[in-house]
Amino acid sequence: MWTNVFRLRLFCCVLAVLMVVVLVVNVTQVEYLDHETVSATFIDSSGQFVSSQATGISRNAYCGYEHQTLSSRERMEEDSLLAALQWQVPDVGLVPFVKSTSPSSSYFVILNSAAFFKVGSQLEVLVHVQDFQRKPKKYGGDYLQARIHSPKLQAGAVGKVVDYQNGFYKVFFTLLWPGKVKVSISLVHPSEGIRVLQHLQEEKPDRVYFKSLFRSGRISETTECNVCLPGSLPLCNFTDLYTGEPWFCFKPKKLPCSSRINHFKGGYLKGLLTASESAFFQSGVNIKMPINSSGPDWVTVIPSRIKETYNLGVSQGSGTFPSGYFYKDQWRPRKFKMRQFNDPDNITECLQRKIVYLFGDSTIRQWFEYLTAFVPDLVEFNLGSPKNVGPFLAVDQKHNILLKYRCHGPPIRFTTVFSNELHYVANELNGIVGGKNTVVAIAIWSHFSTFPWEVYIRRLRNIRRAVVQLLDRSPKTIVVIRTANAQELGPEVSLFNSDWYNFQLDTVLRRMFSGVGVYLVDAWEMTLAHYLPHKLHPDEVIVKNQLDMFLSFVCPSET
Repeated sequence: MWTNVFRLRLFCCVLAVLMVVVLVVNVTQVEYLDHETVSATFIDSSGQFVSSQATGISRNAYCGYEHQTLSSRERMEEDSLLAALQWQVPDVGLVPFVKSTSPSSSYFVILNSAAFFKVGSQLEVLVHVQDFQRKPKKYGGDYLQARIHSPKLQAGAVGKVVDYQNGFYKVFFTLLWPGKVKVSISLVHPSEGIRVLQHLQEEKPDRVYFKSLFRSGRISETTECNVCLPGSLPLCNFTDLYTGEPWFCFKPKKLPCSSRINHFKGGYLKGLLTASESAFFQSGVNIKMPINSSGPDWVTVIPSRIKETYNLGVSQGSGTFPSGYFYKDQWRPRKFKMRQFNDPDNITECLQRKIVYLFGDSTIRQWFEYLTAFVPDLVEFNLGSPKNVGPFLAVDQKHNILLKYRCHGPPIRFTTVFSNELHYVANELNGIVGGKNTVVAIAIWSHFSTFPWEVYIRRLRNIRRAVVQLLDRSPKTIVVIRTANAQELGPEVSLFNSDWYNFQLDTVLRRMFSGVGVYLVDAWEMTLAHYLPHKLHPDEVIVKNQLDMFLSFVCPSET
């Protein structure tokens, strides 16, 4: 009997020892997988599987925008896009402030002046830029914005600027309404400032930095995150498994990468400019300052007998310019008849039995906020989401309307986004069935302004692929793209969110979605053409016009 008890005790001891050994081995393996080396297998933008090692590597070894595996067609497209974004700023060496472009010394003149013009005719304006010593500039590269407007009529439209690279610019306007029409030209940045912006984008893509909180029990650590991280410290690789969108964080010292709980904007780097460079970014001096006329700055326009014709077309990325104009505070697209949704019941009738998805940044979150505030039956359902971050949900049970908003994946400069809410737009689109009662709207631009263009091109390529697949499986799905918009600028904001950066992003977006079968809400022209000051989040009158255009795509006029 005692022999059996002894054997049993011996067996239990051996079993306990084996269990401890197995536990130690498993813990060691987990620690090894999540320690200084973080390896992952993901699908890159070309659909190929790539293995990524993220430890002790230089910046060039893992920067996703520098090492993409592209098909020949994607490479050709990217090269074409980058060529289109080449801003002609001559390398003239260091230029003292007094020799930089001065808006107060520059002037414009209306070339084809006449007693009157007819609606639909062209107006040409010549701009001559000079420096602060009132000497003519011999090279171009300045960023100008131009519009025509009639304040009493609350009318406005943008013009097309052509740089002749010799200090002269020509601006072309289409006169779209009768009455007294005034010309306004502004210098957004001198060419000397553009060179600084180009340098920052190439050399300081991390000037906006991000962070994540890692937590396990009572232990918590915060580390820096970005598309690329300098140095050779161990990294956590959060590259998306499906899109191949790269994202990295410095690995916490005591915690595994799997303990990440959120993402938030860390801040903006300071001291980016030298004293001489800072002189090119002065409010009230050379940032968004008007250029005056040397003669009359207005013309008289009389009605034309030719009536406007409309065509509800898609993919308006190229073609008619300008795409529309304001008249009596209402946006009038030139390609189709836009409806006015002035009554909440009109919106309810349009969206009845529909699911509406809004994806992107805070500029499309404004659409969610406007709709839930304007339409009484559209009641927001409290998901407990952080304010201004989301996701958000609104429901009209009576009319069977579902409205959803979700922010795009990193980089995103929101306060705090939970890690499990960091969804990429392309992945969300892949989860949508689609159909005639499905509407999708996307706005993604503002948070990409500090990165090299390849980062934005990659993101749009993934989204476009998902959009094409959605329209292939459900052709009656409505997909709408909201473009970038102009905003207020100061010395600091210019270094991170300049209109020049966003103009380039907008150019990429229009080209990449041209011919895809999506509708375009031209927020860029709307903000430039309107008389209200530029804002990152435009005022309600502009947002209303954006939504009127969006809803007109969903429920076009019968005429």
